[in-house]
Amino acid sequence: MSRILIQGGLVVDTDPTPHATPATDLLVEDGVIAAVGSNLPAEGAEVIDARHHLVLPGFVDTHRHTWQSVLRSTAPYASLEEYLQAIVYGAAPRFRPEDVYAGDLLGALECLNTGITTLLDWSHIQLSPEHTDAALDALRDSGIRAVFGYAHPAPDQRRPDEVRRVHDAVGGRVAMTLAAWGPGIGSMEDAEADWRLARDLGLRISVHVNGPGPIEQLGDRGLLGPDTTYIHVNGVTDDEFKLMADSGGTASVSPILEAQMRLGRPEVDRLRAFGVRTSLGADAVTSVAGDMFGLMRAAFAFGRAGDPAMSAADVLRMATIDGAAALGLEDRVGSLRPGKQADLVLLRTDTPNLVPLRDPITAVVTAADLSNVDTVLVAGEVVKRAGRLVRADLRRTFDLAERTATHLAE
Repeated sequence: MSRILIQGGLVVDTDPTPHATPATDLLVEDGVIAAVGSNLPAEGAEVIDARHHLVLPGFVDTHRHTWQSVLRSTAPYASLEEYLQAIVYGAAPRFRPEDVYAGDLLGALECLNTGITTLLDWSHIQLSPEHTDAALDALRDSGIRAVFGYAHPAPDQRRPDEVRRVHDAVGGRVAMTLAAWGPGIGSMEDAEADWRLARDLGLRISVHVNGPGPIEQLGDRGLLGPDTTYIHVNGVTDDEFKLMADSGGTASVSPILEAQMRLGRPEVDRLRAFGVRTSLGADAVTSVAGDMFGLMRAAFAFGRAGDPAMSAADVLRMATIDGAAALGLEDRVGSLRPGKQADLVLLRTDTPNLVPLRDPITAVVTAADLSNVDTVLVAGEVVKRAGRLVRADLRRTFDLAERTATHLAE
């Protein structure tokens, strides 16, 4: 039995609500949280000194096009239409399987480096089964916990057999969802076929929604349900928000990208008002940064602009347990309850941006940044220690990314 004792940290849990407990130990056995408390036994355990650290559940990113990591910062000024033309319709067709591997590996390691331990990879780069397999291989090799969002290559090019093949291929730390184009991009008939296929296979559904109409159309077909996460939802009507809430659906908001691409005001406050569980995603690092700290600060600012009652604790839940719920993983990750997977992040607190530490929950949301991410564990495996990724071969990863960048530039 492998044992790790994280000793003497300031533990911040999210269950049932975010709360902090000082000078607390956390025991990990065979990748699972075994106990949280004081003076836990250290016999036979690797001890990680967590004094001067916050110990949190790992962050959960519920929407990222990870293959685009090799196109980082190439479209910061793009509108949605400009981004689609340049990246999705322009660059994507030139990607080889090895380019998809490089992008997904680089993006997953970026997540781990910033304390994101669970990622939904909304992957619309399925040019061939080899491209799909390259993305899956990269996610596995990175060590992250991932939900692979399989998107058909185009709204009118459905591949149900390939969806079934991928469904049979995932396992371990990599699960699957169906990344549906939905009625906002494809036809209603294609959307209905996707929803039926996902439910036949027991898959959750993740779908982009911008503007009014698509959610109502899905409701008219009887397709709304608690297995669906709606991305962005800028400009959705009150009636549609109520449909989401009544059906148990969840939301994924990308507040920085939505503002930057002028998709509309991020709907953090309206989602909260209707009781829709809301999570956070970076979306596209072609345009924005890929860390959770910026997302939390943006969600906090936009949320409080419309709802002064929104708290830092609400936002921390979005980044952890509510994100886990949006991915169907609430029983496995997102909090520090014994029996859950040991997906953890340790943030240094003896740093200029966190001293003096008076309210640790507020400090995580409003003041912490990448420089505080000291140690990261996924399923009890230490993937980052003392501020450095230790599982990954970073030189190889960077070389692969540079080769892809050169190929695309040619």
